[in-house]
Amino acid sequence: MPTCHHCHTICENGTAATLTWVHEREPDGQVRWLCPDCARRHLRDIEARLPAGWQ
Repeated sequence: MPTCHHCHTICENGTAATLTWVHEREPDGQVRWLCPDCARRHLRDIEARLPAGWQ
């Protein structure tokens, strides 16, 4: 099950809320998931394609 990379919330598969989760693929191929709250909070970083370690 996807887990948020920032807050560690676990996604409940099979619900409509699953559609609001964001996934991003790092250059090394690792997939990271973000819950809707963290995705909104980090939208600027996502759009700027800043590396995950910048924080």
